[in-house]
Amino acid sequence: MTDGHAPEPGPADATHAAHPGHTGSTGTGHTGRTGGTSRTSVRAGTTRAKGRPSGRPRAVTVAGLVDGLVLVALLGAVVVGFAPAWGTTGYLLPAAGGALVGLLVAWLGAWLRWSVLLTAASAVLAYFLLGGVLALPSTTLAGVLPTGTTLSELAVGASHGWKSFVTTVPPLASFEELAVVPYLLMLLTGLLAGTIAWRSRFAAWALLPVVVSLAAVALLGTIVPALPLVQGLVVAVVGLLWASWRAAETRMGANKLLSEASRSATRRLRAQRVRGGAVLLGVGGLAAVLVSPLLGQGERVVLRELVTPPLDLHQYTSPLVGFRTYTKDLDETELFTVEGMPEGSRVRLATLDSYAGTVYDANSGGASGVFNRAGETIDTVAAGTATPLKVTVTGYSGVWLPDVGELAGVRFGGERADELAASTYYNATSGTGVVTAGLAPGDSYELDAIVAPEPAEEDLASVPILDVDVPQPQDVADAVPSKAQQFSADATEPFERLVNIRDTLIATGVYSSGLENQPPSRPGHSAARIDALLAQDEMVGDDEQFAVAFSLMAQQAGIPARVVMGFYPEEDAWKPGTPYTVTGADVHAWVEVPFEGYGWVPFDVIPDEDNKVEPLPRSKQVPKPPVLESPETPEEPPQAEAGDVEDEDQDEDSEGIDWRQVAIIVFTVAVPLAILGLPILLLLLFKSRRRGRRRTAPAPVDRVSGGWREVVDVATDLGAGVPRGATRREGARLLMDQLPSAATPTTTGLAHRADRTVFGSGEPTDAEVEEYWAEVDSLVGTLHEGLPWRKRMAARLSLRSVRGADAPPLRAVVTGWFRSAGAALGAAGRRVLRPLHDRMARARRRKGRAGDAGPGTGPGAGRRAGRRARRQEDR
Repeated sequence: MTDGHAPEPGPADATHAAHPGHTGSTGTGHTGRTGGTSRTSVRAGTTRAKGRPSGRPRAVTVAGLVDGLVLVALLGAVVVGFAPAWGTTGYLLPAAGGALVGLLVAWLGAWLRWSVLLTAASAVLAYFLLGGVLALPSTTLAGVLPTGTTLSELAVGASHGWKSFVTTVPPLASFEELAVVPYLLMLLTGLLAGTIAWRSRFAAWALLPVVVSLAAVALLGTIVPALPLVQGLVVAVVGLLWASWRAAETRMGANKLLSEASRSATRRLRAQRVRGGAVLLGVGGLAAVLVSPLLGQGERVVLRELVTPPLDLHQYTSPLVGFRTYTKDLDETELFTVEGMPEGSRVRLATLDSYAGTVYDANSGGASGVFNRAGETIDTVAAGTATPLKVTVTGYSGVWLPDVGELAGVRFGGERADELAASTYYNATSGTGVVTAGLAPGDSYELDAIVAPEPAEEDLASVPILDVDVPQPQDVADAVPSKAQQFSADATEPFERLVNIRDTLIATGVYSSGLENQPPSRPGHSAARIDALLAQDEMVGDDEQFAVAFSLMAQQAGIPARVVMGFYPEEDAWKPGTPYTVTGADVHAWVEVPFEGYGWVPFDVIPDEDNKVEPLPRSKQVPKPPVLESPETPEEPPQAEAGDVEDEDQDEDSEGIDWRQVAIIVFTVAVPLAILGLPILLLLLFKSRRRGRRRTAPAPVDRVSGGWREVVDVATDLGAGVPRGATRREGARLLMDQLPSAATPTTTGLAHRADRTVFGSGEPTDAEVEEYWAEVDSLVGTLHEGLPWRKRMAARLSLRSVRGADAPPLRAVVTGWFRSAGAALGAAGRRVLRPLHDRMARARRRKGRAGDAGPGTGPGAGRRAGRRARRQEDR
């Protein structure tokens, strides 16, 4: 019997009383009849009383606060990774603000139990509402309210900002629009991590977006890391400790049966985990400090070093092509003025390192370096003196940016400042700048340049030439290798070969730009022009030809070289300390060679002014030997066959072509094109064969019927809908209603003639069939007339006539396939996991029965509880 003086039941006791079999609990969980323990009442009186109230979200508990603090620490370690790429602390507001916004949305979703769609919509709304304050403050009203520009830049930055982020020269602090990238990345990371931590039973998965974001920040950064040791320790140690704590809390919350008996054990377990975590933190930190120097020896891989920016230099003509324009047409024109240029400096217009037999051009990617967006600050490790310069454009126009030394920043002024700044690219490897918007008279800009003095030639004699990769020249003139060997005079040292080649060109060349008072000289620097230059006893040309010839011969001698076009004043023509006004007469081309400790050093190759062309006496004007002629290979006679003596010449001519490389290129291009074009080709062949079968059907009646079917199929591909069961006259009316170009008497006439032929008594003649098909062809042409070529092409590639006008849309079919496949995969997964779920359920039942048979229970109580549990599950 129960004790009649039992205390009033509390909230937990009320829950117990509602349980079947409860007979007046005293609050201890014992039954009045046997003194046993009810499993349900124990859980209701311990777990819920000790833990959070039933239905209370974790996000609003103390444990949820701990989760939030841990996530803030983890996301803070990720945010620090933006520092090297940004260059200033300006990244903290968008990155840290984005992380907090993501955590706030996740917290609200967990507290208010929002659905996934509502949480995602709230995150998008927060992204646009707070993006102006955190990432684009200059586009907002009063620094708070977003404007149309704010929303537009946030939308564009979310899709295209990633590409600009990795193709812009760091530091990125000069480009406010790029702040959208850290803002969005950290917002997504905080949203995913917070949602998983506060709403999922498997909270450890919240570390996955944090680790992915940490890797993404590293890839988006520079080769110089931020604080890799600190970041790794915080993410690894703190993250693992938190994940293990959450797992232990989940296990203890599921298995805790006796509140009073387990409190002491729980406290001891937590203290043990705290001590173990501290030891793990210390050991992990010590190991990281010891191992990190070994792991950090290799070069860091980042996307900006692998991704070539979308700047197509091939759309811009090499400035060396217009070299004679400066010397002939702009020789007295003031192009631009440079203020603050040091003595002995040169103005670089472009560095050219790629030669393909016709033009010496600038290149981007690989050994040539990469053109990245440039701003007010450009990271550089160049040695020299920091020199501020100002350039004012007066008569120059073009995309190539005149600069001096190595750039550490560029700032534009004037009305077009924003347009020019947004279109400026710089290649730190070649020192070349490009302004895709184009410079024009009236523009001005300031340069932060690092200028190093040119070394003396005697200082270079004892310095090794660096083995730097440069693009290998292609289709070089045939005379270049032999002349390079001849001019180097059997020198053994690279520097000696270089100087011998240069000195020979200077001593034996004659300078001429083709002006009236100069010897005749053709412009250009193609292989034929360089071949003609070197074939002459007295080489006639200007900087353009001699610089190209010198560079090509230096590379034949195994010396890296490149051509630079720019400007510098003649000796005593400009006084240092005064503005330098550049005219077309100051244009020059020179060659640069890399030396250890000095970098790329310029070498001029301008012939002496005393060198003149001396015409030979008439008696001595004899034809030159054939070997000195331009090595043009005569065409092979048509009757030449394999095995003739001329095969040897053909083999020599083909040595310059790498047919294996050509085959590889053709294969790599043709195979993808064939794969992409095969479906299109098959569709066109199918439609062509279908038309041919209809026109050449054995029976004349079928040919006429096929002609009308061809009209319907063409109209169907153009967008008209004619059901398969419609008669010809109904189809004609539908075509005339849906296609304005089909509203002609020919349409109804063809339908009526087809009906008369099919349902008539006689057979049409071949002439009548051909006449009918002629009208079909005329109507098909009328249907296509007046349509844009895109619609005509889309109609020819349309599948509507193949599938039928009344067939469901292809998008709906594909969507249905995906849905069916997803449903099938889900069913298969449930079938696979069903046995495991059943085994786990049986294990829980056995565990429950064992818990019911605890101390103080009467005989048979455990069996009765087990039977009750099974009856409840059966119901």
